[in-house]
Amino acid sequence: MGLGPPLSQDSRGAAPSPASSPPPPPCPGGRGRRKMADGGGGSGGEAAAATAAAPPPSPGPCPRWAERLRAGLSGAGASLWLVAGLGLLYALRAPLKLGDNLTAVSVFLNSLTPKFYVALTGTSSLISGLIFIFEWWYFRKYGTSFIEQVSVSHLRPLMGGTENGNPSPGTPLSSGEAETTRQSLSECKVWRNPLNLFRGAEYRRYTWVTGKEPLTYYDMNLSAQDHQTFFTCDTDSLRPSDTVMQKAWRERNPPARIKAAYQALELNNDCATAYVLLAEEEATTIVDAEKLFKQALKAGEIIYRRSQQYQHQSPQHEAQLRRDTNVLVYIKRRLAMCARKLGRIKEAVKIMRDLMKEFPPLSMLNIHENLLESLLELQAYADVQAVLAKYDDISLPKSAAICYTAALLKTRTVSDRFSPETASRRGLSTAEINAVEAIHRAVEFNPHVPKYLLEMKSLILPPEHILKRGDSEAVAYAFFHLQHWKRIEGALNLLQCTWEGTFRMIPYPLEKGHLFYPYPSCTETADRELLPTFHHVSVYPKKELPFFIHFTAGLCSFTAMLALLTHQFPELMGILAKAKEQAPYLHSPSTLRRRHCRIPCCFPLLPGGVREPGSLPVHLVYNIPRAISELTNSSVMSLQPRKCGHIFMSSKTLGARRTPWPHQNAATCLAPNKLS
Repeated sequence: MGLGPPLSQDSRGAAPSPASSPPPPPCPGGRGRRKMADGGGGSGGEAAAATAAAPPPSPGPCPRWAERLRAGLSGAGASLWLVAGLGLLYALRAPLKLGDNLTAVSVFLNSLTPKFYVALTGTSSLISGLIFIFEWWYFRKYGTSFIEQVSVSHLRPLMGGTENGNPSPGTPLSSGEAETTRQSLSECKVWRNPLNLFRGAEYRRYTWVTGKEPLTYYDMNLSAQDHQTFFTCDTDSLRPSDTVMQKAWRERNPPARIKAAYQALELNNDCATAYVLLAEEEATTIVDAEKLFKQALKAGEIIYRRSQQYQHQSPQHEAQLRRDTNVLVYIKRRLAMCARKLGRIKEAVKIMRDLMKEFPPLSMLNIHENLLESLLELQAYADVQAVLAKYDDISLPKSAAICYTAALLKTRTVSDRFSPETASRRGLSTAEINAVEAIHRAVEFNPHVPKYLLEMKSLILPPEHILKRGDSEAVAYAFFHLQHWKRIEGALNLLQCTWEGTFRMIPYPLEKGHLFYPYPSCTETADRELLPTFHHVSVYPKKELPFFIHFTAGLCSFTAMLALLTHQFPELMGILAKAKEQAPYLHSPSTLRRRHCRIPCCFPLLPGGVREPGSLPVHLVYNIPRAISELTNSSVMSLQPRKCGHIFMSSKTLGARRTPWPHQNAATCLAPNKLS
């Protein structure tokens, strides 16, 4: 739990043992040769090697024109289907009686009451509101739009589209693309947290007090893989106690693991890994954990010396020596962390320095980050600077602990005299410029840390694994180093005044960085798996709301407004809706071909040949009952009452009073005539 090389998300369980030589850091390449290394190597180099070794695609048997034709047909598949559907619809317009069906639909819609429109708009508003709430919740939890994700994942392949970001397996990559792929893989690698806490004494006590689980299943699964990689070997089957511990590391249930550890101790009282498991998970205090680790150290040293004597006899003995080395280093490191937590800081510093001298190949385990934190607690800033001079190198992987500790040391020299008003009036001195540049460098590497140091976000217990440049690393750093920033007067004030200026230097962090590589886009997904669900994951750069959230919000608001207006003003909204529905019906060709009549006295023309508002067109009225129904249903504007025999033509009279039509007078006054 404080030991082990970084594990890649894509190659868990295949990590090399710590005793082997560390993998070389990723070479920046031509484009980023001056950029600082910001992630470890390993999986990135293997991916690049595999890409470079991939043979070029062999030419197919089809000629080039056939391939172009096939590509054109596959690309135009959706358009061809659309054109074919429209043509089929046009050819079947007469058998399907589309014109008559549209007329029937118009008549049906014309007979609807305002209550129907109130129910329709209210239901639409409710459904769009539910979709909006679900989209917002999904975006807050997963950082993407559900509709967009479904469209890209399921609908786009059905329509013949492919994602641009994923090249085909046989496509050769250029040097720039291969370098970008290698760098993105190395940046998205999950690392062991060098300052992780004890499960029994700290994580489980937090669960007892709050009832919340601080560790995710994904995080604990990675730890289980670490234990199987570094605490087991091929020769464990020859020793019964190690065989039992092999099964214990695979157990998911903590009581089952603890029971297996006691069974291993019954078989062999010098089983060091059994003491390690009990110290990590059964001990409820740091004092109890330290006692068990001391027993594990006594047994581990005996096994380690025995393995050294037989290391050259066979490859199996060499593997056993690597395993025993891992166990011994792990025990000493955890003992140093126990001493640090119990206040014996100088003892902890001595143990860490001895580890770094005795096992120099294990520098990749980031023991120097434990040493930096202990030296800051001692306020030994000169020793901290010496450690940084060794590990803050352009060719070595960076971390938030290295970048922000370097910024803290430079801030310490000017923070007590810094004032924003004075700096804006006289400008920054050379030391202040160096401090500001160090802060910008640290913020560019991990932009999530300042919010925790300035207490703009609440802290949680750090996870057992972190993602460099991600929110999980920011939580782990701030959890242990916030007290060191508070101890230096004015350090947080200088950080608060200058950290946001970093973002003006890198307006497009996902495309181009200033001192480091572009910020990886995979950190949010990995951090959501590493951090508990009750923690609000910090996202950088801040994502804009997806289009479908804006669309559903606008649709919900619009339909709700329509429902309210329809409920408050049913007559006016009904008039507007029916006026729009009648326009295509009244001017349809089927209506014009019907028998018409003229009503010269009841529907007079205004001067200039313009028909009076609200009256029906003369050439569209083909019988008297139809004219009455049209006037009754389409009372757009109130007509001036005009007497024609015994007929009073007004929408108010026809719509409200329903005056019957006197057929005798109608026959004499409104004689039907043929159109000339």
